[in-house]
Amino acid sequence: MKFYCIADEDTVRGLRLAGVEGKAVSSVTEARTALEEAVAQPDTGIVILTQQVATGLRPLLDSPRFERERPLIVEIPGPNGPLPGARSLHQLVQAAVGISLDLKERPR
Repeated sequence: MKFYCIADEDTVRGLRLAGVEGKAVSSVTEARTALEEAVAQPDTGIVILTQQVATGLRPLLDSPRFERERPLIVEIPGPNGPLPGARSLHQLVQAAVGISLDLKERPR
């Protein structure tokens, strides 16, 4: 099972250093084509998108997320940080699990 990144040039280049294949895109059309190609590969387990790219693909993301077991679609902040109003990874996990985690360090 492999990871695949669809994002801006800097993000794709950075993840490539960690061994993640990817496609740098600069338009919604390029992103749509890259997503269709990634989802069509049977060994793609996780597709990583920046929030900026995912915003343009929102209607297309629902199909793989809800109708298929794989690939898992993951959105990450881009080089300029998270989009305003976007939930953090901590908030997403908390909502999915339904448990509030207090990450403050406890006195020993």
